[in-house]
Amino acid sequence: MNMTKTAVSIVWFRQDLRLGDNPALTEAAESGRKILPIYILDDKNAGPWKLGAAKRVWLHHSLQSLSQSLDGKLSVYCGEAEDILQSLCEQYDVEGVYWNRCYEPWRIKRDTMIKEQLDEAGIDALSFNGSLLWEPWEVSKPDGTPYRVFSPFYYRGCNAAAPPRQPLPVPEALDLTQDSDAGGLDSLKLLPVDPRWDEAMMDAWAPGEEGALERVNDFIDEGLNGYKAGRDFPTKPNTSRLSPYLQTGEISPNTVWHAARDVGEGTDLKHFCSELGWREFSYYLLYHFPTITHENHQQKFDHFPWHDDPEGLTAWQRGQTGVPIIDAGMRQLYQTGYMHNRIRMVVGSFLVKNLMIDWRDGEKWFWETLVDADLASNSASWQWVAGSGADAAPYFRIFNPVSQAQKFDKQGGYIREYVPELAALPDKHLAAPWEAPEDVLKEAGIVLGGTYPQPVVNLKTSRQQALDAFSTLKQYNKS
Repeated sequence: MNMTKTAVSIVWFRQDLRLGDNPALTEAAESGRKILPIYILDDKNAGPWKLGAAKRVWLHHSLQSLSQSLDGKLSVYCGEAEDILQSLCEQYDVEGVYWNRCYEPWRIKRDTMIKEQLDEAGIDALSFNGSLLWEPWEVSKPDGTPYRVFSPFYYRGCNAAAPPRQPLPVPEALDLTQDSDAGGLDSLKLLPVDPRWDEAMMDAWAPGEEGALERVNDFIDEGLNGYKAGRDFPTKPNTSRLSPYLQTGEISPNTVWHAARDVGEGTDLKHFCSELGWREFSYYLLYHFPTITHENHQQKFDHFPWHDDPEGLTAWQRGQTGVPIIDAGMRQLYQTGYMHNRIRMVVGSFLVKNLMIDWRDGEKWFWETLVDADLASNSASWQWVAGSGADAAPYFRIFNPVSQAQKFDKQGGYIREYVPELAALPDKHLAAPWEAPEDVLKEAGIVLGGTYPQPVVNLKTSRQQALDAFSTLKQYNKS
């Protein structure tokens, strides 16, 4: 006997795990049909870009929060999205599938195929912009080609485009249904089993839409004033720490943009908005130059003599380089799934310019360990540090980790928090303990090469080696 299929509109949650300012959800709510909200963990199509361990932990808690907001009616699946959607369209009378666009190359390829399949089946595939202030194709140079440098992209291109739209409210009424055949959240197996290293990491965070709104309000109240200068200091409250929420879509950039502009003013507001612009630029580069995830944007860097140094890479990953600010940053990352932005640049420079290890090795480690791991930002930022990107740091910009620590962690609060074995050292010697007199080290209970490592590389010598290596690229044509 034929059973009447339930008429539904499918809302496919992806990098938009929220109810507020969610264009796809808003449009589906206006369709007048029941809404079947779903999430699909699609590791197969993601290939090498399936979520890293830290991001999977964050995703578990974020999905848990979203499901609670949806009265427990979020249906979750693991597998190839095209197969799961086809099965749902056979099971239900689907009026349309609604989603907010993603911009990773693998997602664009997959979503294009899914749209074609849905069109052939007579089902509307409706996609929206829920993740960016400006779509990548909305901003271009006067000749129609994409920008490659941030300043003209943001100050000319974006400013000439339509201003970011106002955020949408949470739909007043959602008529929800759930697929009884879907697995529970635990079926995605996003959390580690043994050991449970994630529990300590998540103590510093509150994933979910509510946590995101609290974070943006706290930042506006406590960190926006003084942002331009204070954001460079890892112990000051002027960093927004919104990046994991923005990446997972627990808050939209439009909400953040307008919340800041409603109360902020002057250079602090302008600088914060420009930092949101850097996020936009990363997605812009990824869209127009999709190979930046794994290929040097400037092809001359294909000739760079990277070092094969497994021991140096491991020391860097574990925060055992013997250079305190580097070790503090890498330990913060390992313990909390996060690292202060200024410190990210310093540890990145140390890897690619002092150790001369390929930027892709750093990118892979950040992908695995950051709760805000984002393919666009991760790729663009590492290429910026390496000097190989579209709008890259000059090859001669090599961050000195000692002077960086002395300038931005002058009282040593950051180093002492994450490298406690150096806590008793006087401020004068904290950034470079190898330069401290032996009696000072002894009084602080430090044995270099014992309680704390000797530096894995000589900073002055390695800097010159990097400059010499970079100079060899001048013989190759710009690309």
